[in-house]
Amino acid sequence: MDLFDYHRQADPEGRRPLAERMRPRRLAEFIGQAQAVGEGSLIRLAAEQDRVFSMILWGPPGCGKTTLARIIAADTRSHFVHFSAVLSGVKEIRAVIEAAREQQRLHRRRTVLFVDEIHRFNKAQQDAFLQHVESGLITLIGATTENPSFEVIAPLLSRCRVITLNRLTDEDLGVIVAQAVADEERGLRRPRSILDDDALAAIVHLADGDARSALNSLEAAASLAEVGTAAAGRITLTHVQQAVQKKALLYDKSGESHYNLISALHKSLRGSDPDAALYWLARMLSAGEDPFYIARRMVRFASEDIGNADPLALGLAMDAMEAYRFL
Repeated sequence: MDLFDYHRQADPEGRRPLAERMRPRRLAEFIGQAQAVGEGSLIRLAAEQDRVFSMILWGPPGCGKTTLARIIAADTRSHFVHFSAVLSGVKEIRAVIEAAREQQRLHRRRTVLFVDEIHRFNKAQQDAFLQHVESGLITLIGATTENPSFEVIAPLLSRCRVITLNRLTDEDLGVIVAQAVADEERGLRRPRSILDDDALAAIVHLADGDARSALNSLEAAASLAEVGTAAAGRITLTHVQQAVQKKALLYDKSGESHYNLISALHKSLRGSDPDAALYWLARMLSAGEDPFYIARRMVRFASEDIGNADPLALGLAMDAMEAYRFL
């Protein structure tokens, strides 16, 4: 045993991030998503009765998709394989299928295959799962932030149930962060850590429903709080602001958020709410949306929604678009 082996044995948690250490290990520890995993829910009954089924977990980042898949596998005593669609292809899929056959033949264990970012698989890669999901050789749990109806092929969707997970509420995030502060085994592991109320509120607000983001912010703020002050261990609003610096906006130019935000802009305009419309416009531009796309949508809005109510609106929208194109 060398020095590094000794260190790992002495500290099995090693240097794992706080968000990883604080993952719930049982459904009873899972916070939020009562509609999906609460008492009497389909997933909870399936786990309790060891009758887990193939499913697609659809929800925003940090809502618990990976954690839920791990808990299901542990509760059902299945062989768990974590598979990333970003890094793997058909060759890796075949290797997993062969390993699943060995688990069934030698140990009579079901294999739960968790595929993260399943929407990144192309049609041929998704086709490779069909026969084995159908036969029950593997129980597929896919996770995606994109709408499965658009990103997952119909034959695979028909063999899986789609479970929708929502962004976590502020109350849920508050409980998760407070537990990380109080847990001396897996949390901050600093017995004297104190989190000010306004610091907690800031972490929850900036996380925007993302538990991973909240715990990462807490960990960074706690590190700053340790640096040689008289009140070392006290995490203040200033520490949170220094750690986070800027709120990262949830946005993707071709996915669900893209269409949700442009829809919000249109609905604000139709409701004659200029302040709300300006907010959604600024939100999209700050997140990196192409201004030309928004200009085109404003031309459509001026033509179809405003129409003859203001005949000059279309000309104004066209002039704005041309000015942007020219500049």
